[in-house]
Amino acid sequence: MCIRDRIYIGYDSREDLAYEVCKYSIRKKNKTVEVIPLKLATMRELGIYTRPVDKKASTEFTFSRFFVPYLMDYKGWAMFVDCDFLFLADPQEVFDLADKNYAVQVVKHDYAPKSTVKMDGQKQEIYPRKNWSSCVLWNCGHPMNMRLGLKNLNTESGMWHHRFMWLEDSEIGEIPHHWNYLTDWYKEPEDGKPKALHYTEGGPWFKDKTNCEYANEWLDMRDEMFRKIEIV
Repeated sequence: MCIRDRIYIGYDSREDLAYEVCKYSIRKKNKTVEVIPLKLATMRELGIYTRPVDKKASTEFTFSRFFVPYLMDYKGWAMFVDCDFLFLADPQEVFDLADKNYAVQVVKHDYAPKSTVKMDGQKQEIYPRKNWSSCVLWNCGHPMNMRLGLKNLNTESGMWHHRFMWLEDSEIGEIPHHWNYLTDWYKEPEDGKPKALHYTEGGPWFKDKTNCEYANEWLDMRDEMFRKIEIV
């Protein structure tokens, strides 16, 4: 197993099904990739994650995503995605874009949410570089990522993390937007075809989102996953 074939998925205990479908969609396209859930409870038990509960955090992985370089022992390449992703193409294509000159590579959305409320009823926060951190190709061995030690990870603000404030702008590379295709923002055909769907306003695993954009793609993947489980 190559160390760069590792994808961390943000895990939220309230969205276990979303995680499982995301994982299945990845493994369907790439059977050799290692998929690891970032489970906050486990990280707390290990004494890695010591942040107090943040009432503004909309998911359990709001901050845990930034622990990836630490978890990789600051070596190699790894990818992070939120659990509300659905892969339609092989994520190895993202790793093929890895450029050692950058500490991270992200989709640089110019995104302002339409809704003022998130999928779980919380206030929708609007800030610079929103959703950049929802899909990150991490150059874990980049010297600047050494700043992501446990002290900073557990004490610095959400703004410091999600705006990548430990980095210079020149150290943030870019990957094509079809790898983080915001389902409520990008439109086909003018914005091209997605390779990874991101259900930013909530996906069809929520009862009130069963008719959202690209719901059929997610539901079909879920049903296929269940059929495979039944066969096993």
